[in-house]
Amino acid sequence: MSRLGDLIRTERIRQKLTTKQVARKCGVSESYLEAVEAGTRIIADDQARRILKTIGLKQQTEAEFTLDDIAATVDLAQVQPRLVQAVAAKPAPKAAVRVASTEEKDEGVAGSVWLDALQSVLKRVPVMNAVMKPVSYKLEPVENGRIEGANPDKVFYYLVPDDSMRGFRICRGDIVLTVPAQSPVDGAVMLLNYREHRYLRKIRILDDHSVLLQSYDREYEAETAQMSDIGFLSRAVRVTYELT
Repeated sequence: MSRLGDLIRTERIRQKLTTKQVARKCGVSESYLEAVEAGTRIIADDQARRILKTIGLKQQTEAEFTLDDIAATVDLAQVQPRLVQAVAAKPAPKAAVRVASTEEKDEGVAGSVWLDALQSVLKRVPVMNAVMKPVSYKLEPVENGRIEGANPDKVFYYLVPDDSMRGFRICRGDIVLTVPAQSPVDGAVMLLNYREHRYLRKIRILDDHSVLLQSYDREYEAETAQMSDIGFLSRAVRVTYELT
């Protein structure tokens, strides 16, 4: 199945609608819709959005996932078993077929089985600037309830504000995925507060009380600092950069 085709099928089943009913509501043939769901026919994104909106799923949900995010990122083959289990666990409605009212559709898809499954495999992670304000978001996969082994709510991207770490292949404008770390990790690049400023620095532990803060712009630099003077915030685990 294609991702969009699988998403259409998932939402159609959640709404207890047949392919014939959805095809009639959307002005397409039943055979066309069946081919789209099976992944044997390509469907344009805008047409998929119209079908999903007709079924009851909006482009922008309360969880702020767009259909483009879903189609481009989610491996629905992995999500599908969770959806099947969730649907099977739900009590059947009294009526065989129930079409949501206009008012219900306008409320979006709060409580959707699809969103419940989606939010268990994806997390909208903020990209924070130098003053720790979110400037954008990126979707990250959640594995066993964790992102890179950390609580998903504690993970964030840091937008690199300068070139002080470019010798370590971290340049201005790159975004660095970080996980919580309140103590120094030897050899790691860490985000820290030091002398009323926030820095990315590579750490070398010297002894029980001091560390070496390493940077590398045009030249390599290193400063010895007392651990007690540093506020360790997080550890960098991945760098993402834009190709220009």
